[in-house]
Amino acid sequence: MERIETGKYVELGYDLYEVAADGTQKLVHQTDVEDPEKFIFGVTQGMIIPLEKAVEGLQAGDTFDITVKSDDAFGPHDPEQIAELDRDIFIVDGKFDENAIKPGAVVPMMTADGYRINGLVTAVSLTKVTMDFNHPLAGKDVRFAGKILAVRNATPEELNPVHSCGCGCGDSCGGCESDCDGAHHCGDGCCH
Repeated sequence: MERIETGKYVELGYDLYEVAADGTQKLVHQTDVEDPEKFIFGVTQGMIIPLEKAVEGLQAGDTFDITVKSDDAFGPHDPEQIAELDRDIFIVDGKFDENAIKPGAVVPMMTADGYRINGLVTAVSLTKVTMDFNHPLAGKDVRFAGKILAVRNATPEELNPVHSCGCGCGDSCGGCESDCDGAHHCGDGCCH
């Protein structure tokens, strides 16, 4: 069996837990055989380094269980990632959708570079919408418990993806018709 090393294509199935200061854990994300976390070991950008180190050398069928401190996981909560946006940019067909743009709503947005990111609406006023673009687990300790589902040599296309989020959709995850919403590969799972 092949072992995880630089340049290998890897699929992980895992449960991701948020670990509170008192040690209690809350399941916040799952992947499995039907929807694995896929990456190229040592190549895919944004991997959580302690997780990457924990799975290095493992092979398909092996298990892993690692708790990662917030600074090494999704980073600290960054006040610079909170933005006040003009309410006008949320007007569609002459209307502001108060059902979709309200505190607690997660809204897909595009960066100036054309990358899709999710923002959490934290406040809505008559002129502004305040959004938090931090990863939902920023500032939180996390635990990954799972199993190596597959390890194989990466193809040339996998080693040189067209798009940085690894989805292979072309210029933008937003234009993909498959399960490429940027959320799973670019931020909810083991990448940050």
